[in-house]
Amino acid sequence: MNSSDASRYLSTRGAPAGLRFVIYAVIALVLMYLDQRGRWLESIRYGLQAVAYPIEIALNSPAAAWQWSQEVFEDRAALQAENRELRQRIRELEQLALRRQSLERENVALRAIAKPAVDVVEKYLPAQIIGSEFNSQQQRLTVDRGAVNGVFDRQAVVAAGGVLGQTMRVGPWSSEVILLTDPEHALPVQVLRTGVRTLAVGTGRRDQLSLPFLPLQTDIRRGDRLVTSGLGGVFPAGYPVAVVTEVKRDGGIPLAQVQARTLARVDRDRIVSLLWFTPTHPAAPVSPAQSTGGDPAAKAIDVAPRGTTP
Repeated sequence: MNSSDASRYLSTRGAPAGLRFVIYAVIALVLMYLDQRGRWLESIRYGLQAVAYPIEIALNSPAAAWQWSQEVFEDRAALQAENRELRQRIRELEQLALRRQSLERENVALRAIAKPAVDVVEKYLPAQIIGSEFNSQQQRLTVDRGAVNGVFDRQAVVAAGGVLGQTMRVGPWSSEVILLTDPEHALPVQVLRTGVRTLAVGTGRRDQLSLPFLPLQTDIRRGDRLVTSGLGGVFPAGYPVAVVTEVKRDGGIPLAQVQARTLARVDRDRIVSLLWFTPTHPAAPVSPAQSTGGDPAAKAIDVAPRGTTP
């Protein structure tokens, strides 16, 4: 490289810096002036934004798609968890509703047991049926109360409709009850309409009793109600027993053929009650001394008349 070329190279290196600044400054001023007067740069900027928007969307799409998918899966998981919780809650509420219905039925049954006996019964002990035996030879129940609860032999057992039977075998924690319908059971009863007394004997058929000792001329008809007469030493007088369903009179037989249906329904009742009677009450059965013990769960019944001091 000769001296003339070197000097020309140096001149081109030193001059353009200031020249370029001046040129750029002039161009900037011209553009600012034109943009201020014609606003034409906004159109360019608008076009560039339109061109850049798809590129921006494309660049942001993976992150947006990932965030959207996360939100969808999170919402789905939350909805599934809430759905499971609601299903469990519904099942719990259904079980509570069923239990409430059962308790309401038991409450109604216990009220029906206590109401007619309030004037003669000193206390009663609810018991649950835990076993049964029904055939033509035996009509028996097993209940979950026994000697530890104060239960004794030949104790009266009733259900919501009326008399059910009496205890015949008492164990420590359970007792066997012989029903009115057992062929070995006979109950002194009275026709409520006429006051006629007789015996109601079990037939071995569920809910069916027979009155085999009534003469032909006895005033008894279908629909008559039978109540306990107070004799026999087990049941008080006036407790409901059965309804007469059939009366047949045959001149060749000296006795009427009378059938009755028990008011206590074993096939529907699950709760029964064992009764203790007030010994001094006029309607109390005349019987051997009853047990003075009892389960603390047995409920005492206030028999004092309203408005009087016990």
